[in-house]
Amino acid sequence: MLQISASGTPSQIGFSHGTLASTHIARSLTFYSALFLKKCTMDWPAVKGFAMQYHPFLSANFPQYVEEMEGVAKGAGKEYADILALNVRTEIAFGAYTDGCTAISWKSTDKSYLGQNWDWDTVEGKSGGGADEDDIYRQSENLICLKIVKGDGLTMQMITEAGIIGKIGMNSHGVGCTLNAVTAKGVSFSKLPCHLALRSVLDSSSRAEAIATLEKWGVASSCHILVADTTGGTGLECSSEDIVQLVMDEVGVVAHTNHYVLPHKKGVVEKVWLPDTNFRLRKAGESLKGKQPSDDVLWEIFRDEVEEDGASICRKQTEVAGPNALATLFGIVMDLGEKKAEVLVGRPIEPTEKLVFSL
Repeated sequence: MLQISASGTPSQIGFSHGTLASTHIARSLTFYSALFLKKCTMDWPAVKGFAMQYHPFLSANFPQYVEEMEGVAKGAGKEYADILALNVRTEIAFGAYTDGCTAISWKSTDKSYLGQNWDWDTVEGKSGGGADEDDIYRQSENLICLKIVKGDGLTMQMITEAGIIGKIGMNSHGVGCTLNAVTAKGVSFSKLPCHLALRSVLDSSSRAEAIATLEKWGVASSCHILVADTTGGTGLECSSEDIVQLVMDEVGVVAHTNHYVLPHKKGVVEKVWLPDTNFRLRKAGESLKGKQPSDDVLWEIFRDEVEEDGASICRKQTEVAGPNALATLFGIVMDLGEKKAEVLVGRPIEPTEKLVFSL
């Protein structure tokens, strides 16, 4: 996996990201061009037009993210709208597609862990426009490990898709976040897009501050963001209409997969896209019972291949289309007190690479 370190102003950070990951960003654009055309029937000009509807809100309220995305675009030799489209990929076409992941926060008296398996399409079709067979890319090849050192000294490290400035990771305050997709229709152009909401968590000094930021601005589409620090974790079930908090249970656990666990505002209608989501949540909960928090136990769960409803927590691709085209592309376990994380690239049961970062 490509590892990048960027520092300085938002523009400088973005330029380093864009320059060093330019090949990966180009492939990400090809991947999403094919994905949106196939699943959302939107060509790339339509995608960019949709994405630019977020610019007024972001420019007025989060100019630092606009500057960073502009820097990414300049470094990669792309248009700003291309990079913005990657960063609002969850919102495109009103949530017409999703990914499937299992996330866990686990707090004891002296330890706080956060982790997940991230599942996503392994292969998409050609981008069109005369592309040949070499124009078929695995998005796993476009994942990067991005380290950012801001001007105020805050450091964050994340596993993200090239060109996207916020995703799954932690910062030097010991604040971490993970992401689960949820398919409830509706988007807002006056709230934070999902991946920029994740970035706002990584810009925060505490779990409480991160939650306050998202409660203030809202999240533009449906998703679940698990926010944690040394004080424990809180699940935020987001829709374009509301945010509902999922608190730790009596043993300090918050677990989530790809469906709403709690009731939401009237009018928030979820379509459960992955039939295995309930099984994975139940399996994760059962696997934690009677055990003390540790990275070893979390990795046991993220390596679990027991299947029900067509999939497991450690997901493997069994089809070339539909829900079973998904596979686990990486697993991550973060020790928020120690400010250390271990990443297993590929399926954790058979990783292709191991990364360790410490903040």
